[in-house]
Amino acid sequence: MAEERLILEMGMGNDLYGMDYTKAAKRAIQDALHHSSIVMFKSLGISHEEMRVQVTIGVQEPDKLDIAALTAELPRGRAEVTGVKGGLNVDDPDNDQTHVIATAAIEAYVQMEPDKWKLSDS
Repeated sequence: MAEERLILEMGMGNDLYGMDYTKAAKRAIQDALHHSSIVMFKSLGISHEEMRVQVTIGVQEPDKLDIAALTAELPRGRAEVTGVKGGLNVDDPDNDQTHVIATAAIEAYVQMEPDKWKLSDS
């Protein structure tokens, strides 16, 4: 059996006044999760526990992310969260603020037997 990616969802979140990368990342994760409904697992008889979930968070300072808190945001599967340099900081010098924007990519993988699946001919 091979591990196959079945789902890719993306989201964006921000923290406008606290410069909190974890808060912005949590919002990006929730944004991505709210774009998906994983009904295929029930339809195919696959348990959510069989799913490996890989989350990549992009922020300007990934070392400031609380990875454990972000992992706790994932409701299903075996979650792995990684922070990378990305996202965006928007400086507002007139108000002495930096607004933080985080991006999230959530990928879901399951073990599949590739020869049992094919695209329909119709």
